[in-house]
Amino acid sequence: MVKILYNADIYTLNPEMPRASAIILDRGVILALGNDDLRTQFGAGAQTQNMDGAPLIPGLTDAHIHMQHYAQSLHYVDCEVDSLKKCLQRVAERAAVTAPGEWILGHGWNQNNWRLTTEGGFPTAAQLDAVAPQHPVYLTAKSLHAGWANSAALRAAHISAQTPNPEDGEFQRDQHGAPTGILLEGAMLLLAQVIPVASGEALAAMLLRAQEQLFSLGITGVHDFDRRACFDALQRLHQRDALKLRVVKNIPVEDLPYAVGLGLRWGFGDDRLRIGGVKAFGDGALGPRTAAMLQSYEGETENRGMLLLDAEQIVEFGQQAVANGLPLTIHAIGDRTNHEALDALEELRRFEQTLTVAGASGLHPPSSLRHRIEHVQIIHPDDAPRLAQLGVIASMQPIHATSDMFMADQYWGTRAANGYAWQDQLAHGTVLAFGSDAPVESPNPFWGLYAAVTRRRRDGSPGPEGWFPAQRISLAEALRAYTFGAAYAAGMENRLGMLAPGYYADLLVLDNNPFACDPDGLHEILPLSTMIAGEWVYTAK
Repeated sequence: MVKILYNADIYTLNPEMPRASAIILDRGVILALGNDDLRTQFGAGAQTQNMDGAPLIPGLTDAHIHMQHYAQSLHYVDCEVDSLKKCLQRVAERAAVTAPGEWILGHGWNQNNWRLTTEGGFPTAAQLDAVAPQHPVYLTAKSLHAGWANSAALRAAHISAQTPNPEDGEFQRDQHGAPTGILLEGAMLLLAQVIPVASGEALAAMLLRAQEQLFSLGITGVHDFDRRACFDALQRLHQRDALKLRVVKNIPVEDLPYAVGLGLRWGFGDDRLRIGGVKAFGDGALGPRTAAMLQSYEGETENRGMLLLDAEQIVEFGQQAVANGLPLTIHAIGDRTNHEALDALEELRRFEQTLTVAGASGLHPPSSLRHRIEHVQIIHPDDAPRLAQLGVIASMQPIHATSDMFMADQYWGTRAANGYAWQDQLAHGTVLAFGSDAPVESPNPFWGLYAAVTRRRRDGSPGPEGWFPAQRISLAEALRAYTFGAAYAAGMENRLGMLAPGYYADLLVLDNNPFACDPDGLHEILPLSTMIAGEWVYTAK
């Protein structure tokens, strides 16, 4: 049945028709937009809905999320607090209602925030032992690049003073060589593999809850970066038509041989669940100072972070991916990692030109592969123009800037001026795709829009102009990164990313007009309703 939404304040993000008051929908697709006179043209037998002047915008896509981790985090101890004492108190409260021997899991701690109190520095296993002596406890850091385990958890993973550091990670140790309970990067996997993890139908149920939460925030699509168990659960939901989100599923690099063996290519699937690129970690993160830097961290002359992949290694697996129609999506936070990733992608672009359309590239000419760098948190000025020059998408998360700004100032010093540089990338002509990295940050896109426009935290710090205000972008530019940019990264820009005839009817009804409100109010905006393919999937109570 044809649906007509009228008496609306529609911001289409379509430059050919930026504003409208009525939108005509049929079978999940937009037929027409214009003024309310469209009711006379399409109204016979149509279902009409008076929007009472409410603002409408296209649905928003989170271009970088960890769906499984986010879904599980809704059940975890929330460790995103401003002191070690509060974090330990929350663990103790969970221990009091958890059967002895069962795992206690949590997420969100950041020892850098505790530096603002008298409790600064990394915590220890002994501190967790004191509040949860009868439970194995494992808490992931806000960055997801460090973990904090108690003694019972370390024993369960057989981690001791005799356990060597993995090649791509590290156990922090005391003066006697015993692990302190802090695990960095690849060392986290040794512990994670012994934790009972929901899978199959249990994980599918968690994802359903997460989907509802995302709908309430105005998210209509995601680009997911979790692994096999998440893909399995998403397929279960899709098979029974319970998956309403539009999901682009990226493949971890360790599974590249299996993807190639099966013949999976970028874009395989449908517009609900489709294959994205090949995800690989180039380095760590700012919080634990494992992001790989060209120069050392401030005050740590021997620490330049952890480079997990150099250009040669990226090219080695990148050629296999490209030859089989799969673009790369490289996690790169530090300026050295971004340099290595760009060197690799430059060589891969040359390699792509050697492939024939009829042979290796099939339906997608290699030059059309949408390579991405995830995060691009700090980049050397000499490398900044190279993403646009190479046609590489900058998949960035605005809320990282406001969360990280004080750490960036402390650990990067004057180099922080090159951090989270959205305006610079736009000036060079780079396509931006915005997301949250949830559960590292909240997936609320309006918090992200606020961060992009103001470069301030929601409490107003660091002041009216924001942090390095030259990198602020306009609301229209930020919205484009959550809409067109994300759609372009998925190869769906001809049917998603704006409200236009022939595009999917994915849209939001908002409680406040983002183009009319003061920027200070952007983070307070909430969806009244969320529509995907013409179906209302969320309505505020």
